[in-house]
Amino acid sequence: MKAIAASRLGKAQGQILGARPFAQQIQRVLSGLATQVDTATHPLLAQRNPDAPVRPTLVVVVTADKGLCGGFNSNIIKEARGVIAGCGAAGASLGLVGRKGRDFFRKRGFEVRFEEVDVFSQLKYSHAQAIGHAAIEAFIAGEVDSVQLVYNEFKSVLQQRVVVDQVLPIKPVQNEPASSDERLPDYLYEPDPASIFDKLIPQYVDVQFYRALLESAAAEHAARLTAMEAASNNATEMIEDLTLYMNKVRQATITGEIIEIVSGAEAI
Repeated sequence: MKAIAASRLGKAQGQILGARPFAQQIQRVLSGLATQVDTATHPLLAQRNPDAPVRPTLVVVVTADKGLCGGFNSNIIKEARGVIAGCGAAGASLGLVGRKGRDFFRKRGFEVRFEEVDVFSQLKYSHAQAIGHAAIEAFIAGEVDSVQLVYNEFKSVLQQRVVVDQVLPIKPVQNEPASSDERLPDYLYEPDPASIFDKLIPQYVDVQFYRALLESAAAEHAARLTAMEAASNNATEMIEDLTLYMNKVRQATITGEIIEIVSGAEAI
């Protein structure tokens, strides 16, 4: 399992390193746009009205389909439960990706809006599009106030970080740039903002989910590689300890047999 995880990690790591720059840039651009345009331009930019009734939060939790990867799944589930607890009286509606998260939350009676399992064996962009479509549909229909995404981000082979991202509505940039060189660009729209946002924002949502799936896949392989290496080392150490104990017992048995033979010979 360690060898299989190592072979798959290289491909998964290459995919996430290729997808990450575009996902980060499109998030940066749309966050900047959200501060410059009227949020009424597109429904996916609309922030919740404080006077409106509070609605649930859609929490999309990305776990693995298999175990034997250390604390990978348990860390995600723990963080997701914290996010759900913070949703307040309105509660949370769950979108579950991965068999481990699905099995955990199903058994505990949480409301599950949609689920996707067995996607990591052959991960495709269409999987992210299906999740993004479900999230957009729930948000536009007014069934949820926001969409939160919980997943494991791949940092290195030895390190994964649990991330909680707000996908919808798009969060505007909060802090003013420190200098004029860092000011947000002033965009010119052609043909018009509504037409551009109709294409760009759904693509942004799909890309963010696709990035989360790629990050989770790479982090899972890295966690499994580390866990199996630790298991191999522990097994080797246990074998050495048991071999030493076996030799001691065998030596004591042989010594006892020799003493019995010598004692019998002296008695004769």
